[in-house]
Amino acid sequence: MTAVRIDPDPAVSAFDAVTGRRSVRRFLPDPVPDPVVVRILAAASRAPSGQNMQPWLVHAVTGDTRARLCREVANAVSAGERSDEYDYFPAVIREPYRARRRRVGFDLFAIYGIGRDDQAGRQDALLRNFDFFGAPVGLFFTMERDWGYGAWIDMGNFMTNVMTLAPSFGLATCPQQAWAEYGAAVRRILPVPEDHMIVSGMALGVEDTNAAVNGLITERAKTCEFLRSYD
Repeated sequence: MTAVRIDPDPAVSAFDAVTGRRSVRRFLPDPVPDPVVVRILAAASRAPSGQNMQPWLVHAVTGDTRARLCREVANAVSAGERSDEYDYFPAVIREPYRARRRRVGFDLFAIYGIGRDDQAGRQDALLRNFDFFGAPVGLFFTMERDWGYGAWIDMGNFMTNVMTLAPSFGLATCPQQAWAEYGAAVRRILPVPEDHMIVSGMALGVEDTNAAVNGLITERAKTCEFLRSYD
């Protein structure tokens, strides 16, 4: 029986949704009703944005379109046809960010049973991204390319709302910027105009609670490491 709820569960608090959030990397095939997706997005659109301009657009894929998109992008990945929409990281990743990135990578590979020199295993792990980790719904968040930095804050607010609201409906998420690394392949299936930037994808579905990979809880820096207080 599906765990998807048509109405939000009032027992799921915002605090629990935020502190319990993690990137789910294995989903069940249980379908998510379209009205639930629409309801989540409608509520998420209450996110603040500069002068209420709401610069975000969302493209939702399911069924055959989802399958064709996954095949197209997986083929592009295997062929090395990368086409980044934008630069996510600095040219040189310094500490402490490099160590944090390496730690989550090593932890994931350990769960998958992938050794340091197992290039085939690493490629297989990469390709799981481009099946939305089995989630039945894929979301793409886009905006016009001429927006300034403020719109990125707005988009982040909107996407965070989606991830915070999903658990109330029995759903989990995984934000996936990796799709933005293959924008040209995505556009071969989805009618995203060239003057619109693919900011991120997101998997949406019911978590497979039996999957070991979903037990990964990534570390967070202590508050004293990023908080600066002034009296």
